[in-house]
Amino acid sequence: MRRFLTYLLTTLLFPFASFAQDDARGLDDKINDFLAPYATKALETALTSITLPGNVDLPIVIMVLVGGAIYFTFYFGFVNITRFWTAINVVRGKYDAIDGAEEKEENLDMVHSLDGDVVDTIKVDGAGEVSHFQALTAALSATVGLGNIGGVAVAISLGGPGATFWMIIAGFLGMSSKFVECTLGVKYRDVGPDGTIYGGPMYYLKKGFQEKGGLWTSFGKVLATLFAIMCVAGSFGGGNMFQSNQASALFMSRFGIESGYAGVLFGSVMALLVGIVIIGGIKRIGSMTEKIVPFMCGTYLLAAIIIILMKIDSVPMAFGLIFKGAFSPEGIAGGFLGVLVAGFQRAAFSNEAGVGSAAIAHSAVKTNYPASEGVVALLEPFIDTVIVCTITALVIIITNVEGGFLNYGVEADGVTLTSTAFDSVIPGFSWILLVAVILFAFSSMLSWSYYGLQAWMYLFGRNKIVENTYKILFLIFVVIGAAASLGAVLSFSDAMVFAMIFPNMIGIIFLAPQVKKEMKRYMNKINSL
Repeated sequence: MRRFLTYLLTTLLFPFASFAQDDARGLDDKINDFLAPYATKALETALTSITLPGNVDLPIVIMVLVGGAIYFTFYFGFVNITRFWTAINVVRGKYDAIDGAEEKEENLDMVHSLDGDVVDTIKVDGAGEVSHFQALTAALSATVGLGNIGGVAVAISLGGPGATFWMIIAGFLGMSSKFVECTLGVKYRDVGPDGTIYGGPMYYLKKGFQEKGGLWTSFGKVLATLFAIMCVAGSFGGGNMFQSNQASALFMSRFGIESGYAGVLFGSVMALLVGIVIIGGIKRIGSMTEKIVPFMCGTYLLAAIIIILMKIDSVPMAFGLIFKGAFSPEGIAGGFLGVLVAGFQRAAFSNEAGVGSAAIAHSAVKTNYPASEGVVALLEPFIDTVIVCTITALVIIITNVEGGFLNYGVEADGVTLTSTAFDSVIPGFSWILLVAVILFAFSSMLSWSYYGLQAWMYLFGRNKIVENTYKILFLIFVVIGAAASLGAVLSFSDAMVFAMIFPNMIGIIFLAPQVKKEMKRYMNKINSL
């Protein structure tokens, strides 16, 4: 294993080290040229589409996400509505006593030990490493971020104001998918002798299908391995390079600095800060994100709400454009279907419902009831998409009426567009947005480092050499992302994250009956209080 990891490090680092020997062209161009062919091919494969009327390309992966979310919404009796207040109560600690009140026999049925370990090593008082709130903020830190700032702007520029409506619908439906995958994440997690949690789709795909026996066992192992491979790649792409790339681009633009080696310097500083946190694992990540996420979301939303209040007379008009554009768009390529696809696609990338990544963070929660964390998780798409994305969209639509800085139907630079919208009402806000983008990127990288590490250790084993190798690679890719041009990074990011969806959605559809049993057990306990 040590030889393999040494070879892997050498193979990955050599191409990038060689760039330093050639100063004829910018470093960012060299990195982009190296990544572009692979990124383009990967994205084409992940986003294989069918052509709809109006010459609109609908990626199959979006059909899988939306179809699965609709299925879960009905199968669980609109859990995104009926259990919303339950989720609020769990986060604020109303049912904390339940997690320490279970008998040992029931707890053992809920937590799966490591292969070969003695089950008695598992804590009875709610195995786990973080609280419900910390798990929620850790997962939110990976989703509330640049997708809400830049992704929303891209969706509106392509699909017009109507794309906002379909983003909201996608977020609403995605709440059900998050509930399912995060319940499974806790139910099938592994707990080590020292209390360390190992969880996520890798484990519920393997163990959930193993319970079915026969050929299902092999099928589950294949799905788990595929997911783990894509999750590692996704952690380097969408969870890392894309984040550092956008933060670096806005920073360089704001200070009028050319990229290249300046991007390497910026990325190195980011890598140092990320490295300081991720050394401590999920406990330190959870401790950090529970402070950063409320602060950055609060600051961003406060500024957006101030703008909306200052332009309150334009709000009804903005909602009118949203609803009208959702069903009868004008001047948008593909018409109604073009708007719908634009909204769904960016919402899926923003809240990651159905991707399975959030289940990794939620699996580390302290609880004896898997469904308790499932209901907490359904708050994510609501906060990320229904609230944050909608408010961002309102600011862009309202300010564009007077500013005219956006022509609908033509793709725009997402972060720059949002910055322009805010600056048009609050001069100098771009400085605040710069800080927000960097914090969003930083917190996203923290959570995705944990996601990728869990998948990496599933593939290569659980020891310090394996763990430290991943962390070193992750920090290297922070620097690479800051120096690479956006084209290759964005393509690679989308491809890897979307590829995770296929094994995950197949698994959670088949394992949905297990989630229903867990939900019934948890609600029976709550109702008995």
